Amino acid sequence: MEKVEFLILRSLLYNEEFLRKTLPFLKKEYFEDFNQRVVFEEIASFTEQYNEPITKEALSIEIQKRSDFNDSVYKEISHLISCLDDVTVEQNWLVDTTEKWCRDRAIYLALMDSIQIADGQDDKRNRDAIPSILSDALSVSFDNNVGHDYLQDYEARYESYHKKEDRIPFDLEYFNKITKGGLPNKTLNIALAGTGVGKSLFMCHMAASVLLQGSNVLYITLEMAEEKIAERIDANLLNVNIQELSDLPKVMFENKVTKLAEKTQGTLIIKEYPTASAHSGHFKSLINELALKKSFRPDIIFIDYLNICASSRYRGNLSVNSYSYIKAIAEELRGLAVETEVPIVSATQTTRSGYGSSDVELTDTSESFGLPATADLMFALISTEELESLGQIMVKQLKNRYNDPTINKRFIVGIDRAKMRLYDCEQSAQEDILDSGREEEYTYEEQKPKKSFEGFKFS
Repeated sequence: MEKVEFLILRSLLYNEEFLRKTLPFLKKEYFEDFNQRVVFEEIASFTEQYNEPITKEALSIEIQKRSDFNDSVYKEISHLISCLDDVTVEQNWLVDTTEKWCRDRAIYLALMDSIQIADGQDDKRNRDAIPSILSDALSVSFDNNVGHDYLQDYEARYESYHKKEDRIPFDLEYFNKITKGGLPNKTLNIALAGTGVGKSLFMCHMAASVLLQGSNVLYITLEMAEEKIAERIDANLLNVNIQELSDLPKVMFENKVTKLAEKTQGTLIIKEYPTASAHSGHFKSLINELALKKSFRPDIIFIDYLNICASSRYRGNLSVNSYSYIKAIAEELRGLAVETEVPIVSATQTTRSGYGSSDVELTDTSESFGLPATADLMFALISTEELESLGQIMVKQLKNRYNDPTINKRFIVGIDRAKMRLYDCEQSAQEDILDSGREEEYTYEEQKPKKSFEGFKFS
C-alpha cells in the first residue's frame, strides 16, 4: 500500500492546484523519513523562490547541490525522486487525505513534545505550555480563505449586512441602546472611572447578569481576591446586602445558591493572579486549560483591571514608558478577544484631574492615550455627591464603534452599592441629560427617516 507521504510528494510535483492549496500548511517536521523530508524541503524552497512548481529534473539538480549527506543517502534520495511518477488522483479526496495526515502528524509531534516537557527535557518550555501545544495541534486545518475579494464576494458581503450579529446583551436599557443590543464578539470594552466609583461593581454586576442569561463567564482579577469578587456577585445574585452575607445560615446560603443554579445553564469561573504578574499569554493558557480540564469555553471575559496587567511584549523591560506599556496591554487583550472570539470587558483609572470631575473626557484616561485608541467601546462612570445621594451614577460615552456616540451621550443608571447592583432608572431621571429628539429618530423603526433609495425604480 502506498504511503500518504509518497503520494503527497508526487502530487506536489505534478499537481499545481494541490501544491498551491496545501503547501502553506505542510511542514518538513511532518515527514518522518529523512529522504522524504529533504525532497519536500527542496520542493518548498523552489516554489517559494520562483513561485512555480519544480520539475523532476530541477529537483534532482537541487539535490546534487546539497552537501549535508553522504553518497549513500544521495543515491537513496535519487531513487526516491525517480519513483515520483505522475498518476491521476481524485482532487477532493487527495486534499482531505493530506489534511487528515497533517493533523495526525501534528498531534503525534505535540504529544512527543509534551512528554519531553513533562520529563523536564525541554529547557525553554515548562508544563504550562502543554495545553497550548496540544490545542494548536488539534486545530490544524486547511483554511483556504486568504481575504475578501471585493468584486467577487459581493453576495457574501450583502448577506453579512443582513445577518444578526451574536452579541452579549446587557440587562440595562441604555447600555443596550448605545451598543445596538449588546457587546459583539472580538471586541475590547473599557469602563473609565476613579477609585471607588464603581469599576469592579459594574463588571461584577454585568458578570452576574450574563451568567443568568445562561452564558459562560470568565472573571480574571488582579486587584481583589477570588473570594472578594465572588462575595460581590453573591450579593448581586442572592439579593443580600454584602455586609449581611456572613450572617446567613449555611442552609439558607446553600438553598439560595442551589435555586440560582437551577435558573441558569451558564458557568462562572473566577481566577486570581497577583497584581502586574499576568499578561495575555497567561490568560490564553488559562482558557486552554479550562477547555481541557473542565470543557469550559467562555462567552465573555472580564479582566479587573487593565492597568495592572502585565504585557507579554515588554516582559522585564522596565525602561518602556507608560504610554507604550498600557497601549501594548490593550492591543494584546484586544488580540486575545479576536483570537477567542468573545468580548472582553475591562476598566481603567481616571487621571488625578479627572477623579473629581463631573464631565470626564477621553483625555482623563490615566497613563496612556493609546488605550482609548485601541478600545471598541469606552465609557466613563461618573459619581458626584448629588448623584450618590440619589442612588445614581452617570454614564458618559467616550468612544463607540457600534453606534453614534452622540446619541444618548450621557445617561443615568441606578446603583445599589449594598447589593452590588445597577438598575434602570425611570425616564424622568434621563430627561435633563438626554439628547432630546435624536434618540427617537434613530432608535424606533416606525420613526426612522425615509431611506434615500426608497422609490428607486430598477430598469
